[in-house]
Amino acid sequence: MEYSSEEEGSKMDRRIKEERIKSVKAMEFLARQINNENIFESWLINGPADGDICYGDLEVKPEDFEDLEYYIEDNEFRDLMKTFLKLMCQAKDDGGLYCGNVCTEGPIFYGDYYFG
Repeated sequence: MEYSSEEEGSKMDRRIKEERIKSVKAMEFLARQINNENIFESWLINGPADGDICYGDLEVKPEDFEDLEYYIEDNEFRDLMKTFLKLMCQAKDDGGLYCGNVCTEGPIFYGDYYFG
């Protein structure tokens, strides 16, 4: 089956948009693991508006293309990635990440066991 250049372009656009939506959702998920309130607050101010992304839902759904359109535009997506990287660097130095009862800072406790 042959595609016209217009069809090929729209397929590429959809694939790129899907990758960006996945990235935006992943950034939102990881940013919510930041173990420092002040750093996380910066994400709430500069990241996606609270409620725009259902927490933990990393699947790309058809409605995401419209609902998250603003965040996947070139300039906004670039700014979002820069903000995310800046906050992750800050989190690395102050608080780390906390997910599933594990914190990147300090010892790990699992029940009565300590891994330090």
